[in-house]
Amino acid sequence: VQVVESGGGWVQTGGSLRLSCAASGFTFDYWAIGWFRQAPGKEREFVAVIGGGGMTTYYADSVKGRFTISRDNAKNTLYLQMNSLKPEDTAVYYCGASRYNSANSRSEGRYDYWGQGTQVTVST
Repeated sequence: VQVVESGGGWVQTGGSLRLSCAASGFTFDYWAIGWFRQAPGKEREFVAVIGGGGMTTYYADSVKGRFTISRDNAKNTLYLQMNSLKPEDTAVYYCGASRYNSANSRSEGRYDYWGQGTQVTVST
């Protein structure tokens, strides 16, 4: 199993980034896929999750209206479009795969596979 994030980087406040997560080694469209993030000195927190069919999504309140999660099952790839970025969005962003449905995949204990993370830095 491989889960690999990409697309992180440095951006100014108000800017945008799109993260990608490429997965292999499991039946991608059977699994809910989510994004979590971890800022320095803080615990990993839920950001967004999407169901296997791509029809259901859930977001943390802190990112609603700014971030959009999507997936392309033909490419085994997950995306996170991040707009109107704020300094408090600075964190390492992780992609994970959960065998549960999306509604029950908002805690990291529900995830079986994780990527190595990609750094997002938002400056003032």
